[in-house]
Amino acid sequence: MYKLVIVAVAILLVSCETSKKEKQGFIDKDSPLNWVDPNIGTAHSRWFFYTPASMPFGMAKLGPSTNGSLGNEQGWEATGYDSRDNTIEGFANLHEFQIGAFMFTGTTGNLQTVPGEIDKPETGYRSRFDREEEVARPGYYKVNLKDYEVTAELTATKRVGFHKYTYPKSDSSYVILDIGNELGESGDVKDAAVEYDAENQTFNGWVTTYPKYVQKYQEGAEVKMFVSGEVNKKPVEAGTFLHEKQFKNELKNKGEGVGLYLRFETKENEEIEIKAGFSFTSIENAQENLNAEAKDMTFDDALSQATSTWENELSKIKITDSSSTNKTKFYTGLFHALLGRGLAGDVNGQFPENDGSIGQIPLDEDGDPEFNFYNTDAIWGAFWNLTQLWTLVWPEYYNDLVQTHLAVYKNSGWLGDGLANSRFVSGVGTNFVSLIIASAYQAGIRDYDVELAFKAAYENEVRYKDRIEGAGKTDLKGFVEDGYITYVEGRGTSPEGSAFSVSHTLEYCYSSYAVAQFAKALGKEKEYEELMKLSENWKNLYDEESDFIRPKDANGDFLSNFDPFAPWIGYQEGNAWQYTFYVPHQPEELVEIMGEEKFVKRLDSIFTVSEKTKFGGENIDAFAGLNYLYNQGNQPNLHIAYLFNYTDSPWLTQKWIRKICDGFYGVEPIHGYGYGQDEDQGQLGAWYNMAAIGLFDVKGLVEINPSFQLTSPIFDKVEITTGWGSTVSIEAKNNLEDNYYIQSVMVDEEAYHTNSISLEKLKGGTDIEYSLGSEPNEEWFK
Repeated sequence: MYKLVIVAVAILLVSCETSKKEKQGFIDKDSPLNWVDPNIGTAHSRWFFYTPASMPFGMAKLGPSTNGSLGNEQGWEATGYDSRDNTIEGFANLHEFQIGAFMFTGTTGNLQTVPGEIDKPETGYRSRFDREEEVARPGYYKVNLKDYEVTAELTATKRVGFHKYTYPKSDSSYVILDIGNELGESGDVKDAAVEYDAENQTFNGWVTTYPKYVQKYQEGAEVKMFVSGEVNKKPVEAGTFLHEKQFKNELKNKGEGVGLYLRFETKENEEIEIKAGFSFTSIENAQENLNAEAKDMTFDDALSQATSTWENELSKIKITDSSSTNKTKFYTGLFHALLGRGLAGDVNGQFPENDGSIGQIPLDEDGDPEFNFYNTDAIWGAFWNLTQLWTLVWPEYYNDLVQTHLAVYKNSGWLGDGLANSRFVSGVGTNFVSLIIASAYQAGIRDYDVELAFKAAYENEVRYKDRIEGAGKTDLKGFVEDGYITYVEGRGTSPEGSAFSVSHTLEYCYSSYAVAQFAKALGKEKEYEELMKLSENWKNLYDEESDFIRPKDANGDFLSNFDPFAPWIGYQEGNAWQYTFYVPHQPEELVEIMGEEKFVKRLDSIFTVSEKTKFGGENIDAFAGLNYLYNQGNQPNLHIAYLFNYTDSPWLTQKWIRKICDGFYGVEPIHGYGYGQDEDQGQLGAWYNMAAIGLFDVKGLVEINPSFQLTSPIFDKVEITTGWGSTVSIEAKNNLEDNYYIQSVMVDEEAYHTNSISLEKLKGGTDIEYSLGSEPNEEWFK
């Protein structure tokens, strides 16, 4: 009997411990979460990069900020969390391109209501911390604030942020809710307000900002953010503040720099929890979002949900391999690919319109929005990473992204390349939304008004009259009428031409081709012929004497004193060495015009030299590789290594893709995505994902029957649960470190000699088996 009682107690204890672990987001040893390290690449990272406490594609994106309050002069500088900083100013709740707001934190001792100087934490509510005490994983963040001995923990649902602060014994334990200060890429604060309801222990607030890119692309517009939250303990004192000035017992205040403080008397290790709903439309919707997602939810409940959600999403691609380094690169990249471009709509389907009004997504029979509305950084380059990954595994998200852009088009009359709460924030002044719409259609992602989608895409390629700044392509007239864009000095773009005349010409050729295929698929022959003619314009800038694509002046003459290494003179964020290969829609013609032997030798030599500089330079700088032969750290280069697949030397793609994955990508805070390079909302991570599984399309899936080019996978086995209800299995035999050359391929147990595989085949499910070796097999694809 005694033994039975012991056993029963033991079982009960194990059961309780298991339940506790589940509530706290316990991670099984085989979970892909073990291979995600959010701290990779956090030196010199962008505002939206480091948000571990978030959900896939969520609105609430929580993370620590070390320098987010220090300003962002041009709107794109690295700011937010930097691994080289030693103090944390607080924990921001919203992180998107040109969007940042609501810094919360917990302190003890003297009340401070400004963040303070980065190296002098005593000047504000900032605190020192040790990275050894940090825990960061998908859906969760934890750190000890040393100056206060407060442990901070963060997690989130889609639209609700959860904070938990564990205090020492103190009669002056504070929660600081900084509402009205500039944060990250938010730009100038125009106005803000906060209010505390002491009876219900709830708070509401809002802030209106004027981001730098809104100032440039939609002058006079503004971005609004709203919060509605609650605290689980009644404070002994409450007040508001305006920067350093504090207003004890005044529970409502307004103005730039406004915030709320709550003072508590705490026992040793007492926990105080805050949960806050967010919205980009109203306080009422922030409250509704909070109630819908988290009304009766505790911090541990939310953490458990976030953990299981991330585990489910990341497990859609299962990796079998002995290399922990490569698995860490892969799953960390996948984590970033699922973080970017988060929700901007509310649970009731309301969303911010471009004109400042509130829009309404139609509701289905269950009362749910028919699609989700999202924020988005520019599409520039996303067709070589994110959209290919989403097409395979998350097509429903891709569909919603198309719906988002069409909603903005219906409201404003234009497609907007980048969107911050529907406001135009193009970023690079071009506009590739038409291309990703065309690609979605060709991929079979079509749950939207197709005729409206084509109209918007077509106009984006040819409509230059009265074109607004926010729609990008303000130099489109020259491209359409003259066959190229005229070079003008400086850094600007206008109807007269552009400082980035070559790169814009090349980009518009590519997107014209994409929409031409869209037109052809819909039987629109007139538009097809018109757009195909425009897609050939790159040839007007090709200099056969030097074999570079070069800028021309208004007289049609090539610029003198030409330096192919020089960025910015005709080339946006790149140079002639890099952009001459930017003909992704007609790679066969580029090979032919240059000559295949010269093409292969030049490209191979570029990578041979670039390997010595880790394929993009080792300076800690977003633009480190702009004057190099090749720069993996920026979008214009991301397809180039795959161009060997359009020659008789496809094994060079196999070689250089593997070396880029090994050399450019790291697993450290500084050497992560290059060295402090610009990881634009998951683009470089998603590129690694596609490279590692051995599938990539130079053309960005814009052909009528799109396909992926093949290259050797990095892993022993990859199992993909597609978004089309099928499974793709990719296996590599004899997969040793230097065996990156394909010897043979089997598809569904039959010998395969084609250097590509159709998207349709993958959507239906298939098994691909590679045999790899240390020397090229020049016959495998013939």
